[in-house]
Amino acid sequence: MTRYLTLRLGQAVLVLWAAFTVSFLLLRLLPGDTILIKFLNPELGLTPEQIADIQAYYGTDQPALAQYLHTALGFLRGDFGYSLDTGTPVVERLAEGLPATAQLASAGFALAVLLAVTIAFAASHSRMGWLRGALLAMPSLFVSIPTFWLGILLVQVFSFQLGLVPVIGGTTFEQLVLPVLTLAVPISAPFAQILARSLDQVQTQPFVTVAAAKGASRRWILWRHVARNALLPTLTIAGLTFGELIAGSVVTETVFGRNGIGRLTEQAVTSQDTPVMLAIVVLSATAFVLVNLLVDLLYPVLDPRLKSKVGAAA
Repeated sequence: MTRYLTLRLGQAVLVLWAAFTVSFLLLRLLPGDTILIKFLNPELGLTPEQIADIQAYYGTDQPALAQYLHTALGFLRGDFGYSLDTGTPVVERLAEGLPATAQLASAGFALAVLLAVTIAFAASHSRMGWLRGALLAMPSLFVSIPTFWLGILLVQVFSFQLGLVPVIGGTTFEQLVLPVLTLAVPISAPFAQILARSLDQVQTQPFVTVAAAKGASRRWILWRHVARNALLPTLTIAGLTFGELIAGSVVTETVFGRNGIGRLTEQAVTSQDTPVMLAIVVLSATAFVLVNLLVDLLYPVLDPRLKSKVGAAA
């Protein structure tokens, strides 16, 4: 087990290093100096000496390798540099947006799981063919809806037409309802598809037939034997879907004007604020790696057969 954990942690560190290095190369070493592009604007009235001072302040006058090592060591210390747009530490800008994004992402993920479980179990338990077909078609519909279009549609229907949710103001819950729904619907689609298919496959296994032959009810078999075995493929998708959760948060926060990491990303791209963009990429990669590492560690807990394999490998 110790060897398995060490291997997974080593892979996680390698992925983070690759994400940082590739992002740094793309943002800092591509043709064009972001400092010069931003501050050579004649409207700013800066002298060449002042622009040179700004380059020295941000370290962009140093060789590429020196910039890379300086930035990497800063990230290891938790120092992400300073924003080109506001001049404030990047850490402070991330800290301002992170709570709102975490709140939106966690609520969106919880609602997506609830929708997926409801659709999959209702389809699996339904005895009516037309209803089962309609339920199984819903994930295909959900995944085909663009996030920005769904957000605008929900605002039009629930805010402007029905007046149920205010566009501006309202309580914290009211401000979250439409963004969470916009984020959750597309993300629930792969969960529901995989879970429904896994439920169907597990129900054809011999141990389910044996349990039914012993007199167990269909509902008891579904919750006691089928659900737990169908959970592993869904857990894998949950880890991979975290990237879609981050991308969906960017679009959702932009559509609804929420001040989170998504809105900060849109502002950083617009203003070519490369230190903020690099920090957001590394932060997103870190969250993605940690979630998938947690998923990998949960496998042996949920399936004893995997625990024996991990123990044998260690």
